[in-house]
Amino acid sequence: MKVLAVLLISLTTMLSALAQETTTITVTVPNASSDAGTIKFGLHNKETFMKKNPIQVAESKIEKGTCTITFKNVPTGEYAITCFHDKNSNGIMDFQPNGMPLEDYGASNNVMSFGPPRYSDAKFMVEDKDVSLEIRL
Repeated sequence: MKVLAVLLISLTTMLSALAQETTTITVTVPNASSDAGTIKFGLHNKETFMKKNPIQVAESKIEKGTCTITFKNVPTGEYAITCFHDKNSNGIMDFQPNGMPLEDYGASNNVMSFGPPRYSDAKFMVEDKDVSLEIRL
């Protein structure tokens, strides 16, 4: 019986430690230009940044110009988040013929320059506690 109790305690401790190795990232966009459509988010690492297949995706309705989403079970590491206001709800970011975006967009750390966001500007670390970010469009 004592061996079984020790095994159960060890298993509980290991599961607790595993649960602590992942965190959540909560992202708020406070300045959408309207409540039309949704805001789409992508969680990226360096390899997936600005590509079609983020590590995780999320989408949120907008209420009074604001929306919030949460990425769950994010392992420790370096990440960046991109988002855009899908005003017409067609599921993609729309561009003018000259390549300029027709819909508002943003990235973690809010470093925006001419051209698309860069991973080096948008990256942040996820460690042992939950992360909260604000991205301005």
